[in-house]
Amino acid sequence: MTAFPHSTTASATAIAVPPSLSLPVIEAAFPRQLHPYWPRLQEKTRTWLLEKRLMPADKIEEYADGLCYTDLMAGYYTAAPDDVLQAIADYSAWFFVWDDRHDRDIVHHRPVAWRRLRAWLHEALDSPEKHLHHQDALVAGFADSVLRLFSFLPRTWNERFARHFHRVIEAYDREFGNRTEGIVPTVEEYLALRRLTFAHWIWTDLLEPSAGLELPDAVRKNPAYRRAALLSQEFAAWYNDLCSLPKELAGDEVHNLGISLITHEGLNLEEAVAEMRRRIEECIAEFLDVEREALGFADALADGTVRGKELSAAVRACLGYMRNWFSSVYWFHHESGRYRVDSWDDRSTPPYVNNETAGEK
Repeated sequence: MTAFPHSTTASATAIAVPPSLSLPVIEAAFPRQLHPYWPRLQEKTRTWLLEKRLMPADKIEEYADGLCYTDLMAGYYTAAPDDVLQAIADYSAWFFVWDDRHDRDIVHHRPVAWRRLRAWLHEALDSPEKHLHHQDALVAGFADSVLRLFSFLPRTWNERFARHFHRVIEAYDREFGNRTEGIVPTVEEYLALRRLTFAHWIWTDLLEPSAGLELPDAVRKNPAYRRAALLSQEFAAWYNDLCSLPKELAGDEVHNLGISLITHEGLNLEEAVAEMRRRIEECIAEFLDVEREALGFADALADGTVRGKELSAAVRACLGYMRNWFSSVYWFHHESGRYRVDSWDDRSTPPYVNNETAGEK
């Protein structure tokens, strides 16, 4: 299997993108990149999922490669050191598995199991070394991935990552409550919560070990840099919503931009899709504008000092990764089996999940 069937090589087979999901600007202005470590990355992440018991062996064998989780990360952090990319890819695969567990706990009405898992994840984030052999494989896998991520940059970066992820866990809890009670958030409420459930600032934090440098606050909080980072993640979250809308409507979901637009703005499905596309296209256009400003900021950091040169190079690398996020996310949604709802026996039950219904595990 090739990593990117839709590539610039003459022999590649183009993926057919449905017209409602097609974004010509992405295909034209955001060429795909791929980390050369990708084939090994795919193999090692598949092995890690098996060793950590995060997916049943038969589902790993049948679905892991086709889910394209490693393709997504290899297309994003394209110049990261191999060990950094491996740690990020394993963490990303864990995140997808966690998302599936969260979904199944909701579907099968397991609030006690969810609350217990939520508490364990908070604890594992604060002391991962104590949770490497936890009874719940999801917690043990999380502890392993967090410890590896914590090995690359100073303690200050680790503490920032942990603060951000504690907020992600709590956002997942709010989503659990909304879905359990059938509450569709307003558009503005949803957009704010989505920044947390999609983990915008976690993926932005991970730009730094990929670039080999912790950025000081003054750099990370530069308006152009921060806006570019936000837009890259907004695009990813909103495009995910657009592509997953059929799956989530089939599963009686309440957390999707399209569902909020339909419920609170009085739009029909066709109008909601058009509005989502409008927002996504505006997001892309604004990124292209702010990217130029952020690159100017990177150039200004090169003030003739060694530190200035180092910071300038790191910011340029991070901006390149932000740009990669657009193409990587776009093609991921058309290549990954995670979104091929029409091929599932049950449109509300992904075939790659452990769909146990029994008890409060």
